[in-house]
Amino acid sequence: MYSEYFTGATFCVAVDSLNGLVYVAQRGDNIPKVLVFTEDGYFLRAWNYTVDTPHGIFAASTLHEQSVWITDVGSGSYGHTIKKYNSFGDLVQVLGTPGKKGTGLNPLQFDNPAELYVEDTGDIYIVDGDGGLNNRLIKLSQDYMILWLHGENGTGPAKFNIPHSVTVDSAGRVWVADRGNKRLQVFDKDSGEWLGAWNNCFTEEGPSSVRFTPDGKYLIAAQLRLSRLLVAAAPPVGSIGRCSVISTIQLADQVSPHLLDVSAKTGAIYVAEIGAKQVQKFVPMNSSFSSFGSYVSLPEDVSRGSWDSQNRG
Repeated sequence: MYSEYFTGATFCVAVDSLNGLVYVAQRGDNIPKVLVFTEDGYFLRAWNYTVDTPHGIFAASTLHEQSVWITDVGSGSYGHTIKKYNSFGDLVQVLGTPGKKGTGLNPLQFDNPAELYVEDTGDIYIVDGDGGLNNRLIKLSQDYMILWLHGENGTGPAKFNIPHSVTVDSAGRVWVADRGNKRLQVFDKDSGEWLGAWNNCFTEEGPSSVRFTPDGKYLIAAQLRLSRLLVAAAPPVGSIGRCSVISTIQLADQVSPHLLDVSAKTGAIYVAEIGAKQVQKFVPMNSSFSSFGSYVSLPEDVSRGSWDSQNRG
């Protein structure tokens, strides 16, 4: 994406595949915190209302509603909240206690909420704890009632050390990037039951982000300090097993991929890189997603000059 649009550190990116939009949130003083592009990289608009320090972002889009959710870890009057906006930046809903971090559940409080995932049903999965008081995974109903939670710091099953990213696969399993424990943990989305963990792929560094390809066959994880993306085979239904790496995408040193998202239509991977202060888009060379070694960074001339993405892959 055009470098002049990125005036801060790009922390997160979300794709609204239904409407062909990409949302990027960045940090910095006196800059627009949220930038909106087309999937081809054309800049559309920016907004800055009520966003203090964005950490995670999620685009929830159905035929009935189009919304953008942002986790705010700032210390200002809007900090320690999760906020819902419409696509033009109008604030619709606030979860948490604005400007006040905490551990409470009634009323709900957060401390450095890292990321969230919203299902088409409206159910919400939140990982709360990018180094704050909380290390927990919370599931909320569409009317914001707590359905279940796991909320304890530790190394055992269903305990966390910096739960940093969350997603849900097509088999109804919730995957959490348990970054400090160098593993992915897996839960049943309905009951919250712990199903297993993957740690054999993350001996060097824990995952900072986790997403699935649209066909459900592959899991994509980012490793921030290694500046690397891992592509692993998704486990079959009924089994978690062990992590099996199919491919890796090595980025340039100190690019620092923080959070990523995957287009549900094209399978393109969008990576928010806080070190490089840019977003890179990787597109599959074929439609079968069978060879992730053939992902390439989308160069400027292909995208009509819109992406600040030299071929770093």
